[in-house]
Amino acid sequence: MSGDARTVTALLREWRSGDPAALEELTPLVYAELYKLAASYMRSERSGHTLRPTDLVGEAYVRLAAGASPDVTNRVHFFGIAARVMRQILVDHARKHNAEKRGGGEAPELLDEGAIAVERPAALVALDDSLEALAKLDERKARAVELHYFGGLTHIEIAELLGVHANTVNRDLQFAVAWIRQQLGPAA
Repeated sequence: MSGDARTVTALLREWRSGDPAALEELTPLVYAELYKLAASYMRSERSGHTLRPTDLVGEAYVRLAAGASPDVTNRVHFFGIAARVMRQILVDHARKHNAEKRGGGEAPELLDEGAIAVERPAALVALDDSLEALAKLDERKARAVELHYFGGLTHIEIAELLGVHANTVNRDLQFAVAWIRQQLGPAA
């Protein structure tokens, strides 16, 4: 284990034990990787998105710091949690955006819905819904998808985190991708 990884793991343990200063010390050590993760998320978002990677990292930090310190065991686990938090921020943002598009509670006007193109926020919400459904069917497969496609973790890192072999992660991802495509329909 490298010195940085050992330091990150030690700081994570201290944070988990209730030391808020550990999170302050941890942040600069993981910021670059969190930014890379956020930038990866943002590349798949619609053009003109109001969030930037820096905003996403900041919001994730606020959510992680505001709640009780999660039960984090190591660096890879931390980034898995951060990936989930970032995905949830984007889904919440997309739902809010969709609600605003629909008038935010105002009386709807009659529109030809066939003339309206499906935007990325709706696709992200549909993907999130299908991931939630997959999690009810098989939590490990849903976590593997989240960690790989949203968290940017390798098959080996996911295997370490989930306590399975890398080949199992590969099979889980193949199944999950096929299952999600089926759930999303022909547009996927």
